[in-house]
Amino acid sequence: MNVNFVRKVDFWTGVPLCFILSIFNSVVRFFTSSKNLASRNVLFIELSEMGSAVLVDPAMRKIREQISANLFFVIFEKNKPSLQLLNTVPDQNIFCIRDNSLVNGAIDVLRFLIWTRKNHIDTVIDLELFARVTALLTVLCGAKKRVGFHAFHNEGLYRGNFLTHKVSYNPHIHIAKNFVALVNAAMAEEQEMPFSKVEIPDDDVRLEKITIDDERKTAMREKIRGLNPIYNPEVHKLLVINPNASELLIQRRWMPEHYSALIRKVLKYFPDIVVVITGAPGEREEAEWLKDSVSNDRCTNIAGELVFLELPALYAISHCMVTNDSGPGHFSAVTDLPTFVIFGPETPKLYGSLGNSRPIYSNLACSPCVSASNHRNTPCTDNQCLKVIKPDNVFNIIQPALVSDTLIQL
Repeated sequence: MNVNFVRKVDFWTGVPLCFILSIFNSVVRFFTSSKNLASRNVLFIELSEMGSAVLVDPAMRKIREQISANLFFVIFEKNKPSLQLLNTVPDQNIFCIRDNSLVNGAIDVLRFLIWTRKNHIDTVIDLELFARVTALLTVLCGAKKRVGFHAFHNEGLYRGNFLTHKVSYNPHIHIAKNFVALVNAAMAEEQEMPFSKVEIPDDDVRLEKITIDDERKTAMREKIRGLNPIYNPEVHKLLVINPNASELLIQRRWMPEHYSALIRKVLKYFPDIVVVITGAPGEREEAEWLKDSVSNDRCTNIAGELVFLELPALYAISHCMVTNDSGPGHFSAVTDLPTFVIFGPETPKLYGSLGNSRPIYSNLACSPCVSASNHRNTPCTDNQCLKVIKPDNVFNIIQPALVSDTLIQL
């Protein structure tokens, strides 16, 4: 569905529904006990961002390990594979909502309300900063303990007044630490206003790594060789290029002509490099244009050729990756792949990868221009924050990783 249409639906239907249900919820709370209940079956809600499903993993592991909670998750159907990278949430505990039409989405929401009660969800943690739909799912799912970000006196989006544990979103710490703050609030024995009044150390947001066995690595090398017979694993290093970004914020895309110039320069100065351009099936045409613009046999378009769960194997056999600020920068974090992430309208201070990565960021005065207060809806039509990042600059930054015979720590 069109992103702007979704925003309009979220506003024109979400605001009145949140207001009406807030009044109803206040009445119910007046006549019921407010005691702090134990968390046993904990539901996380994050629908639209595949990268966030990776960034919340440290928080999910913390609540599972500290109070032996059973974890559940609701996410858009197309984004489910991002939860399967680390398998922290059992597959049977993941509920998927279709986003291909309003009718299918409404049907799935009704199914969701039955599913939450069948699984005796007692605690729900809303990871969203923007969408009202997750606030509505939070109050309708039947959980007695409801945790999420609350605007308080900030000029953030109105998302109702459903939460039993209101957490102050902190725009000065990484989003992964904000997710841990939600979990800390869920586990707190006493009420705070606002949650959460504890320090969150860096060790609390370290990602687990996954192990890719030799068989999967060999299979991936053979697959790449099948797509480009020039590739010889004994001779060539792989440079992964991800030139795409979510339709939710197309201003995050570095210019295709910049990617083309970067790839041509890499192939000119590094005869042992083979470039693979990745992307979803719907991004194959753009990736094909990029490959054709490079006009070099050592550049291959593999967009749409891999299923999502094959990506870790690709990262495991590659030498480094250059990507826009999008999901792959987070997906590669479950491996040791050196990853260079090009940031524009968002900031790496909040959304940087938790893996072996380095952000490339221009630090313009207008950037970041998307936030929790504007629904990530920037007025910018001229993303100079990315245009000023030139191919030569990126080449100089990634060159040490290309020269090295081993994977370097960034």
